Amino acid sequence: MTTRRPGLDPELHELLSDMPLMSHLTPEILTQLRQYPSTPVESLLTGRQAEWREVTVPAPDGAQIPLSVFSPANTDRTTAAPCVYWMHGGGMVMGDRFSQLDIPLEWLDEFGAVVVSVDYRLAPEAGGTTLVDDCYQGLLWVTVHATELGIDPTRIIVAGASAGGGLAAGVALLARDLGAPAIAAQVLICPMLDHRNATTSSLQYSGVPGVWTGEMNAFGWRSVLGGLTGDEVPAYVSPALSGDLSGLPTTYIDTGSAEVFRDEDIAYAGSIWTAGGQAELHVWAGGFHGFDALYPQAHISATARRTRTDWLARVLRRQPPA
Repeated sequence: MTTRRPGLDPELHELLSDMPLMSHLTPEILTQLRQYPSTPVESLLTGRQAEWREVTVPAPDGAQIPLSVFSPANTDRTTAAPCVYWMHGGGMVMGDRFSQLDIPLEWLDEFGAVVVSVDYRLAPEAGGTTLVDDCYQGLLWVTVHATELGIDPTRIIVAGASAGGGLAAGVALLARDLGAPAIAAQVLICPMLDHRNATTSSLQYSGVPGVWTGEMNAFGWRSVLGGLTGDEVPAYVSPALSGDLSGLPTTYIDTGSAEVFRDEDIAYAGSIWTAGGQAELHVWAGGFHGFDALYPQAHISATARRTRTDWLARVLRRQPPA
């Protein structure tokens, strides 16, 4: 294991100095972390012209999947809006549909998008394909109810951060292979894509405290996969395993140079290009895992978020309203 690793952006380094860091996760630590609440939704909606409703969608096994729907208020309902279908982060073992919600809500402000956030079941209580299947079922509900929600079905974006980015990638693969629904683009923010956890960046950020380390990543994957190994691991769960990334929607991937997912994210963009697809990749120098969600006030974070939004604006301009 190498002890040499890219340094942090100086501003991020200073901000991170006050944050308690860990190197590993255990079931006991996970129980403690799950007790911390997400940012109250009401505070995120303060000053926003948005309407909020809750719905539940049945999974094939009868479980109820909660969805939060945020729609622009006081808008022209005769014009169909784009939709951002959001999958939260948390290593597949924690978080909820309100985690990192400030990111897609910026797109409600910017584009008048309807934001739908899914509360997929978490590992280890749920495993295998359950998490990605929950996300897919929620997306199907959105497309079936597009008219009711005021959504243009040709402008549905799947997006997520960390574990949610990996789940968004898995949903895009499922939608491609099953022939529906149509997805206009996928936004994968520092996505968790490869259960093998064996890249150079995975090793660089093991054995050192951090926001998300190689050891924590291994815990998350063990929680999801249980005893699945080798060919038993579905590519919908670990998208880096897919041998064919053709036919995917245009893709945005960003990551930090100082984080565990850096190399698997770079490789995923390369595989999309190899398959003839379109991907835009940004590796933010000195960015650690989830830097722009944790410290949006930092200069590098504001730049990363603005760049992502500018890309989405270009994509939506190429997708005229129905």
